[in-house]
Amino acid sequence: MAMTNHERVGKALDLLRAGLGPFVERELQGQYRGQARAEAARLVGDDRNVTGKTIRDWDVAALLRVMWEGWNEVFRRTLGQTERSLVSELRDWRNKWAHQEAFSSDDAYRALDSVSRLLSAVSAPQVEELERMKMELLGVRFDEQMRAERRKAGGTLVEAAATGALKPWREVVSPHPDVASGRYQQAEFAADLWQVYLGEASSEYQDPVEFFRRTYLTENLKRLLVNAVRRLSGAGGDPVVQLQTNFGGGKTHAMIALYHLFSGKLPAELPGVEAVMAAAGAHSLPPVRRVVLVGSRISPGRPSVKPDGTVVRTLWGELAWQLGYAAGGIEEARRAYARVAADDEKATSPGDALRELFNAYGPCLVLIDEWVAYARQLHDAPDLPGGTFDTQFTFAQALTESARAARACLVAISLPASDEPASPYLQAEDIEVGGIRGREALARLRNVLGRMEAPWRPATQEESFEIVRRRLFEPMTDPEQFKARDVVARAFADLYRTQKGEFPPECGEPDYERRLQAAYPIHPEVFARLYEDWATLPTFQRTRVCCASWPR
Repeated sequence: MAMTNHERVGKALDLLRAGLGPFVERELQGQYRGQARAEAARLVGDDRNVTGKTIRDWDVAALLRVMWEGWNEVFRRTLGQTERSLVSELRDWRNKWAHQEAFSSDDAYRALDSVSRLLSAVSAPQVEELERMKMELLGVRFDEQMRAERRKAGGTLVEAAATGALKPWREVVSPHPDVASGRYQQAEFAADLWQVYLGEASSEYQDPVEFFRRTYLTENLKRLLVNAVRRLSGAGGDPVVQLQTNFGGGKTHAMIALYHLFSGKLPAELPGVEAVMAAAGAHSLPPVRRVVLVGSRISPGRPSVKPDGTVVRTLWGELAWQLGYAAGGIEEARRAYARVAADDEKATSPGDALRELFNAYGPCLVLIDEWVAYARQLHDAPDLPGGTFDTQFTFAQALTESARAARACLVAISLPASDEPASPYLQAEDIEVGGIRGREALARLRNVLGRMEAPWRPATQEESFEIVRRRLFEPMTDPEQFKARDVVARAFADLYRTQKGEFPPECGEPDYERRLQAAYPIHPEVFARLYEDWATLPTFQRTRVCCASWPR
């Protein structure tokens, strides 16, 4: 029996309770110690019956009430204004659910997405189940839209045949199968390094060949890959790279490119990588051990239990385990972890043991995404398995120094952009950073990394043409396709030149025909509006919105 939207929201609220409970309890105990239970009861008031229950076992309404009422005292140090807005919104969704109100598919998706975002901010494992529920609901919404279109057309979906000498774009280029069939979802354009590491990402991100086939190597991304090849081949290159862009600027996508570059595939199998190899002066790639640390998916308050029973508590414990596992499976992972076991158990920085690890298991690639999301959850007191707030930056210092001293190690770290207080991107940064503790963590990580920042710019407008085309359309290989494209571009260019008074001046410039060819089958004016007008919005994500807004 199919699940109703009301049932979906109810299940999402159950997942929210399970994910928020340990976080709320941990934060209250960090603030109030032995008085945490009493202070929580004070915050929740008399309208919720929480007698005799531990904080983590309270219902979702009580947990959200505690977060809302105790925001300034407790939670604003870990979370930001964005998360506070989510708490308020989710209290409304919970009340509507409790009063048996009807949920449209759009309402249900909004509720699920807000639950997922709040759980992600506290590194709750329930996020993965929420993402599966969201994808299922998107499929339901698509089916509803298709049925509506069939009703409008009297039971069939018929397109009028194109007339005239110019071929319609559908006869020239073909969308990728997922786009053409309606299986494309906007969420698939949200890069997730952790999902790739687990082997659970969509094929566009999981398969190295498909990833590079759909990825246009901008000059900046190519420069990053060239540096990685040189560094891990022992031919120079920077040992530590800091990827720093404004919100949605492609940091995670770049990290996935690094991850797949050293997947073991031959460079000739990966589209575009042969040019990277030539620029790096290399003929082959060494076997590289890869480590992935994503701060929003690793909780400092919940140790990770490995398949053999080993309990890993800290980022450096996870790093050592992954290095060993990449080199030789469980047995080697256990030996690698033993090098930092004492520091992992006591949550103290491993110091020079990292350099020894990198040399023993190199060449190695360490990718750290969403580090601020992890660090902002740490406390000043040593009450969390992940260590203290200060220890995190001692580890950061040891990590960067060890990477420089090791023979063949590359550490790539992503951080939100550094903007002046007056910048419109400050709001976007807050989404990635969080509250007071998040901003402090970001400032201290920037200070540790110092001048090791690699300049990283979003794609230019013309590079975006190729990025979006590769994401949405099959490549053009037949000379007849290029001929049809050029005929269309020439026809539009002639129209703009002969009717100058009817179109913007730039449309009559000689170079505009080349832009029409580069953007085909999307008009370059679409990109101009997205990049020049919409890009002033703080959280605007250029190529993802381009892909998501393309009419299917």
